[in-house]
Amino acid sequence: MGYSALKIFKEGLFGQKGWKPVWRNPEPKAEYDVIIIGGGGHGLSTAYYLAKEHGITNVAVLEKGYLGGGNVGRNTTIVRANYALPGNSEFYSHSLKLWEGMEQDLNYNTMMSQRGVINLFHSDGQRDAFARRGNAMINQGDDAILLDRDGVRDLVPLIDFDNVRFPIYGGLYHPRGGTARHDAVAWGYARGADQRGVDLIQNCEVTGIDIEGGVVKGVQTSRGAIRAKKVAIVVAGRSSQVAEMAGMRLPIESHILQAFVTEGIKPILDQVISFGMGHFYISQSDKGGLVFGGDLDFYASYAARGNLPMMEHVMEAGMTLMPSIAKARVLRSWGGIMDMSSDGSPIIDKTETEGLYLNCGWCYGGFKAVPGSGFSYAHLIAKDMHHEPASQFRLDRFRTGRGLMDEEGTGSQHNLH
Repeated sequence: MGYSALKIFKEGLFGQKGWKPVWRNPEPKAEYDVIIIGGGGHGLSTAYYLAKEHGITNVAVLEKGYLGGGNVGRNTTIVRANYALPGNSEFYSHSLKLWEGMEQDLNYNTMMSQRGVINLFHSDGQRDAFARRGNAMINQGDDAILLDRDGVRDLVPLIDFDNVRFPIYGGLYHPRGGTARHDAVAWGYARGADQRGVDLIQNCEVTGIDIEGGVVKGVQTSRGAIRAKKVAIVVAGRSSQVAEMAGMRLPIESHILQAFVTEGIKPILDQVISFGMGHFYISQSDKGGLVFGGDLDFYASYAARGNLPMMEHVMEAGMTLMPSIAKARVLRSWGGIMDMSSDGSPIIDKTETEGLYLNCGWCYGGFKAVPGSGFSYAHLIAKDMHHEPASQFRLDRFRTGRGLMDEEGTGSQHNLH
């Protein structure tokens, strides 16, 4: 089914009764060329690009719940490419270019809004750090504008510029950044993969990975055994648990990241704003709700819900930045299970088991990486060669110490990234 303005108009005239399911609900086959464990944004985009770019369509995406029910639907929808270190910067630049062409490519409205991202700074030292980051972004071919205090005030007049403890000195403005509708991204990739013959199998939990003589042979699931020539793990916060089925121990910790949304209010915020002294970030959705989040809950957990002390911490940061939102009522909160790597950067690599591939460790960068991750992971699975923008995301860097990418400069403590 192709979407068009004419189709939407016709359905509106006839009671919206002509829409059909946008993907099939097939039974699993006995064998596939590739099995992808995980039906989130990264898994679905991987399946799509395997079919579209490499012609590999005998593929199954196995999801223990429903498609898009994990982190891809539990985030603050931010899209950006403002990374500084070689390795990360090339990858996120590539991913942003895919974001910009996604709606045309998928023929699906993902509500991509390049409203701009502003990272505020509050000291001379932070200004110097963001100036360096901005120059790195420009050298990479992306956009960055260093704003002074008045430049920020012109764009975001409602924030508190005169806070005694955290005065705003300026900000790094990334105009091509913005937001996208997280659910629509999952649905668009699911529809595109299904149209190309990929089987999307929901309510199918993987319970074991079959390995013989160092070669992957398939998986055990709640719906029976399924054979495969290649198996790709991409399950975000559950990465350590699934990898353990293959006898692997990963340099990953799982932490909860909470997010919040308020009631709809009149438009007050055009850009995405990141508070440099509180790890607080906020934007306003198309429905008027303020969408915001902050730090991790700081203790390892697999529970997709947060705790009250961190809620309080995030609200305090929001009030410090924008006191004018004090009376906005919070409608709901949610928590995503973050797979935090020990250097704050992801892993896209082959494992020591032949035919077994790994994609994890996205930390705070998971949603914005969805198209780039899928494109690069599909390239690796199809060709057994690293895609150049993701060539630094090797698993062995944690064993050798060479090529570690500590983007935040916070060392090897997972929850500080």
